[in-house]
Amino acid sequence: MPRRTRLIIPDVPLHIIQRGNNRLPCFFAEADYLVYLDMLRLCAQQAGCRVHAYVLMTNHVHLLVSPQSCSSPAVMMKMLGERYVPYVNRRRNRTGTLWQGRYHSCLVQDARYLFVCQRYIELNPVRAGMVDHPLDYRWSSYQTNAYGEADNIVEPHALYEALGTERPERELRYRALFEEEMPWSMLEQVRYATNRNAVFGSEEFIERLAITRGTDVMPRRRGRCRD
Repeated sequence: MPRRTRLIIPDVPLHIIQRGNNRLPCFFAEADYLVYLDMLRLCAQQAGCRVHAYVLMTNHVHLLVSPQSCSSPAVMMKMLGERYVPYVNRRRNRTGTLWQGRYHSCLVQDARYLFVCQRYIELNPVRAGMVDHPLDYRWSSYQTNAYGEADNIVEPHALYEALGTERPERELRYRALFEEEMPWSMLEQVRYATNRNAVFGSEEFIERLAITRGTDVMPRRRGRCRD
């Protein structure tokens, strides 16, 4: 079966997930997380991707970016792979691939879908049972988006900036988003769209994209997909 063409539109947010090969770890020590984040910062800048949210899990990563061009995400991920994989192989005295095939992605409609996706990303360690609250997990953008912790990677989306006129007000309103439990159906929508390189948005948004592109942008469901 041929691969689905990636749906990428300049300046429209894209949720990216990349898993470790066979779901094995891709981070082994604190230094690995720090190196990856530094590489992410450089590669995102050079490729033209604005990073709004991220989380580095033990065996996969989630990124939410707005690309300047249709090629920006692929360039960023290629550059990351060319830097991070050799780094890990040298440190761990290993060879071969680190990541499980191609990364997966989905377009994210603005408005409520953007914040749902950010919450989905930053709550990943909580759902995995690693921490009780996203603030307790070091390797994510939550501390920056919710409390203003300095981070040279995160660039807030315009919708985040619109949460308030001053930074404390924006952070307070952002934290309030996490007080509401995310419906399971919404979690499934994010997973389904991302794993199939599709779209996370309203039916109207999806239909408009399909008309514009002249093709169906959502694959048929064939059972549950896992995060």
